[in-house]
Amino acid sequence: MTLKGLLKTFTVLPNCRINIKFLVLLISAVFVFSCTQQVAKKETLATTPLTETTAQRILGDPSSLAMAYGGYRATSRDIQPIIPQLKEDMKILAAMGVGIVRTYNVHLQQAANLLEAIRQLKKEDDSFEMYVMLGAWINCENAWTDQPNHFAEDVDGNTLEIERTVALANKYPEIVKIIAVGNEAMVKWAASYYVQPGVILKWVTHLQELKTKGKLSKDIWITSSDNYAAWGGGGKEYHVEDLAKLVKAVDYVSIHIYPMHETHYFPEFWGIMKGEGDLSKEEKIHTAMLRARDYGVAQYHSTAAYLKSVGVDKPIHIGETGWASSSNGFYGVNGTKATDEYKEGVYYSLMREWTNKNGIACFYFEAFDEIWKDANNPGGSENHFGLFTLDGRAKYALWDLVDQGVFKDLSRGGQAIGKTYDGNKEALLKEIKLPPSK
Repeated sequence: MTLKGLLKTFTVLPNCRINIKFLVLLISAVFVFSCTQQVAKKETLATTPLTETTAQRILGDPSSLAMAYGGYRATSRDIQPIIPQLKEDMKILAAMGVGIVRTYNVHLQQAANLLEAIRQLKKEDDSFEMYVMLGAWINCENAWTDQPNHFAEDVDGNTLEIERTVALANKYPEIVKIIAVGNEAMVKWAASYYVQPGVILKWVTHLQELKTKGKLSKDIWITSSDNYAAWGGGGKEYHVEDLAKLVKAVDYVSIHIYPMHETHYFPEFWGIMKGEGDLSKEEKIHTAMLRARDYGVAQYHSTAAYLKSVGVDKPIHIGETGWASSSNGFYGVNGTKATDEYKEGVYYSLMREWTNKNGIACFYFEAFDEIWKDANNPGGSENHFGLFTLDGRAKYALWDLVDQGVFKDLSRGGQAIGKTYDGNKEALLKEIKLPPSK
């Protein structure tokens, strides 16, 4: 019983004369009992065996942040990250409160190496915790050619990818807590490889059946991670029968939202609006970034509205969102002026604040810069979404953690974790550009 409920009990009893001393003692007992319950709850979570930790417990827990992760350090994925490098990265992420990371495919060696790296870290330190959302890449027929067939799948390739995913999930059950079938595999602008929702439904159903048969842990959550529009939050062209079946088949919905990209394609929310001219430079940017965050939140709610329209009440978590710190294209100084470290830091803070408050997991994109993504264009935004630079310097979003000593004695590639701009905020602010005035 709460204190409020206790007092209410006394107020509704007719002709009740309260013994003050007794009431004080009773309230004290309730208080002590409540505190004991809270302590017991924390102790239970802290001592839960790792194999019993589930996605349901992890997702949306602010003490176990989610992060999109790629450990590639070269301009090509031909060079796969090795276990010592991956252990180095996991220590850095764990230090900042990350408890689960997301990967994207299993046909390359990184995912298997990562799982082994985490297992080794757990053996070296039984208090170390890190879990994985394991991605299985899904392609259409003739993907990545000039004639992709979006109405058929790469049956052989997808079958092998799912088989490998299941094998890894069964080999590392204490680490793999989620399987994501496809990455942006239904959204129609993924023109090189997207498939119809029925293909994703086929593989999600297959994995759910493996759980039922005991061939895959019943506690693993199955989803697909895709743009919010592909999950029904956009145009009606996505509202097909197989999508309605898919949202019923998954354990939760994993959506991607990218207001940064929308500053170019749908810029109505982006800029310095009328009446904001008297604000300081930082205030103008914060106001613009708050609108950007709210634009993304609206996409989340539009997806929730679609789920409700088809009679589905399931968790929705964010599988990707992020903000690049640099761009020589649409989003840079010659474009929407959206990208710099300061705006990235503001977006990161605002998005973490909103998701943590609402019990929503946010696999923030991404942990470290990866330069293979646009190898022929070093200034391209895809190379600059990391919260850390390639050599391990913390960008503005994480400067406060450096000040707190969170990364003490940690390094990446032999470089101690320090700050970009040598921590000089004034130097950073001199470089940033205001969004365009409306």
